[in-house]
Amino acid sequence: MIALVQRVREARVEVAGRVTGSIGAGLLVFVCAEPQDDEAAAARLVAKLLKLRIFADESGRMNRSVQDTGGGLLVVSQFTLAADTSGGNRPSFTGAAPAAQGRALYEQVLALARASGLPVGAGEFGADMQVHLINDGPVTIPMRV
Repeated sequence: MIALVQRVREARVEVAGRVTGSIGAGLLVFVCAEPQDDEAAAARLVAKLLKLRIFADESGRMNRSVQDTGGGLLVVSQFTLAADTSGGNRPSFTGAAPAAQGRALYEQVLALARASGLPVGAGEFGADMQVHLINDGPVTIPMRV
């Protein structure tokens, strides 16, 4: 799975003018499933997200996780993370999982994130979404698990 993680002060997702998910301080996570991904990959991703130490400790060093801070997770599906731009100016998205598989893995990521007990917001799979955020740092981390 591919993820793009942003440390945020706050974030929300809107679909057709309605808010589908929002968090205060925490992680905005864009997620893309690839054809070889399975539930184990979703579990590895969530475990990594929960333990990723990108929040400041008392000394100002990035040494605390979203679990340590009690922050939230806003999880948004984004198949465009699998874009291949090597063949010209129009990206190819053949590296993304088929829609049914992508939806199932996205829902698995959400279920595992919610099981953590942290506040979890979500986008809407396959929808045209508007994402609003205040990036904190900025800190943006690409991940592949």
